[in-house]
Amino acid sequence: MKIFKQLLNFYINSSLHVAFAVVALTWITLLEFHISFDKYLLTFVFFASVTGYNFVKYFGIAKFHHRSLSSWLKAIQILSFFCFVFMCYYLMKLKLETLLFIVGCGVVTFFYAIPFLPKRFYLDSKQNLRNIGGLKVYLIALVWSGVTVFLPVINSHYSIDADVILTAIQRLIFIIVIMLPFEIRDLSYDSLRLATIPQKMGVQQTKVMGMVLLGIFYALEFFKDNMVSGSLLVMFLISAVTLYFVKHAEVKQGQYYSSFWVEGLPILWLLLLLIFN
Repeated sequence: MKIFKQLLNFYINSSLHVAFAVVALTWITLLEFHISFDKYLLTFVFFASVTGYNFVKYFGIAKFHHRSLSSWLKAIQILSFFCFVFMCYYLMKLKLETLLFIVGCGVVTFFYAIPFLPKRFYLDSKQNLRNIGGLKVYLIALVWSGVTVFLPVINSHYSIDADVILTAIQRLIFIIVIMLPFEIRDLSYDSLRLATIPQKMGVQQTKVMGMVLLGIFYALEFFKDNMVSGSLLVMFLISAVTLYFVKHAEVKQGQYYSSFWVEGLPILWLLLLLIFN
C-alpha cells in the first residue's frame, strides 16, 4: 500500500495526471468537431504539458536547491528532460500555423514562471505573471482553452466559426470552475496579495460563483449550430459531477480531493463522451 501511495504521489507531482487531463480536453475537441484522431498532436500536448507544468512548478526549487534535491525531485527532473526531448520531436510533426500558436502559448508559460516584471507589479519578491494579484486562475484557464480548443482546430485547418468560439468560452469557464477547489484548498497558504477568488469573495460565495458558471457552461451548448443530443447528456453529467466537487470543496480537504479527483474530471468527461457517442 505504501508503494502504491508513493507511485500515486509521483504520478501527481510529476504532472502526468494533469497532462492526461489536458490531452483529454484536446481529444474532446477533436470529437466535437469530427476532426480525425491526431496521435501526433495529442502526444505533443501530453509531453508539452508535463514539460510546461514541471517547469512552472519546480523552476525556483531546481534553481536554488539543485545540489540538495530530494530523490523524487531528481526523478521528476529526469522525466521532464525526456518529455522535453519527445515534445521537440513531435513538435516537428505539426503544421506551421500550429507552431506559431504554440510559440505564443510557450511565451506565456515562460513568463508565468520566470521573473521579469517591474517591482510595482509583482508580489512577494517574485516578478512573474503567476504572482500578479487575481491573474493566476484566468491566465491558466486562457492557456488551457487555447491549447485544448484552438490548437487542434488550427492544426487540422478547421475554420474558426461560432461553434469553436463558444467551445473555447465553455472550456475557459470549465477550467476556472475546476480550479476553484484548488483555490479554496490553498486559502490558508496563499499570500493575501495574490487576491485569489476565495480571498476576495469568501468560500461560500466562491462556490456560488462556480455553480453560476457551470449553469452558463451548460447553457452555451444550446447556442451551437451543430448540437448533438449525446453531447448534451454528457455536458449535463459532467456539469453535475463538477458541481458536486465544487460544492463539497473545503479548506481542509483530503490529500487527493483536488489534485487527483478534481484534476481528473476532464478524463471523466472524455470517457463519458466516448461511451455515449
